[in-house]
Amino acid sequence: MAVGNMRTPRRDFLKAAAAGAGLAAAASVLPTRLATAQPAKLRVGLMLPYTGTYAQLGVAITNGLKLVIQERGGRLGGREIEFYTVDDESNPAKAPENANKLVQRDKVDVLIGTVHSGVAMGMAKVARETGVLTIIPNAGADALTGALCAPNVFRTSFSNWQPTYPIGKVMVERGHRTAAYITWKYAAGEESLAAFREGFTKAGGKVLKELFVPFPNVEFQALLTEIASIRPDAVACFFAGGGAAKFLTDYAAAGLRDKIPLYGSGFLTDGVLEAVSGVAQGIETTLHYGDGLETPRNQQFRLAYAKAFKQQPDVYAVQGYDTGLLLAAGLEAVKGDVGSMQGVIKAMESARIDSPRGPFTMSRAHNPVMDIYLRKVVGKENRVTGIAHKALADPGRGCKLA
Repeated sequence: MAVGNMRTPRRDFLKAAAAGAGLAAAASVLPTRLATAQPAKLRVGLMLPYTGTYAQLGVAITNGLKLVIQERGGRLGGREIEFYTVDDESNPAKAPENANKLVQRDKVDVLIGTVHSGVAMGMAKVARETGVLTIIPNAGADALTGALCAPNVFRTSFSNWQPTYPIGKVMVERGHRTAAYITWKYAAGEESLAAFREGFTKAGGKVLKELFVPFPNVEFQALLTEIASIRPDAVACFFAGGGAAKFLTDYAAAGLRDKIPLYGSGFLTDGVLEAVSGVAQGIETTLHYGDGLETPRNQQFRLAYAKAFKQQPDVYAVQGYDTGLLLAAGLEAVKGDVGSMQGVIKAMESARIDSPRGPFTMSRAHNPVMDIYLRKVVGKENRVTGIAHKALADPGRGCKLA
């Protein structure tokens, strides 16, 4: 894949500056440097939410990434890691400024972020303009690996289409012919709705009502009353983090839990069962990971994560971990020389990631091709009960990468 059209003014400037400084100082320092030279630390920028609704997601992603580095003796591609961190506050308006703090001010070699799809769109603009190697560990905005795909941008999580599309077929198989869908009104919610609509109607279902809550509002009562009056066969939804916990609690409190079955993409029940397991029992979701995935690889990961961070990992921790695995694959291929961008990209494109979720590869648009599991809440576990869709690849609609 050609990468010659990438714009890298920052990198070119740094190379020129380094060359000039080296010539000026060579006579006095060269012998010492030859004797003691060590690879410079790899500068990794983390642009994630560490406050607000998605704070726990940002922490889990960070933990997963750091576990990979810990397992490799504190190095990737032979280089020690130096982190530069920005709390993006899940605020799209601040996204370009925050991304530029890391890329232009801190001169990071790699940019990793983020959770909120709207924030990721602004971050991706900076990534495309500067050519900095970028890995998205969560945000599912379809365009990131669709119309806005770029050679230097990879995603280790999912597109919003992937986890939600299969649940429609599952619901029809359960005998549900009509449904209402409720979500936050922002990019991730709207794209998840579109994916659900596509899958549910293709399977023979009919969406009776589409309901929206402003992000990050968690006042659901009026819309739950409307759902009760519509009386669909089932309800599907997209919520995550603290908002998901509040929605599950309110859905049960409104008396709907035992009357209208609730489904969703797995973010609805991931990372929240410690708080709301009582009202989540029996809920079925579809996602690319499940706590109870019984494979040696997943069990190994879960033990290592629990030992390192004194808590159980969730899908966000897995995505952070897989971000580290993908970055390691790219850096190891070029012996840590992130400036060899074509070599890094080629290695990442061809990588087969041995993930706790199960092995996955990269699509032509740099998005995971992976199994989507059917899960059921049992106790405090998202128990995997089957595979909702095998090796599901996002359509990558609009991506022009060869």
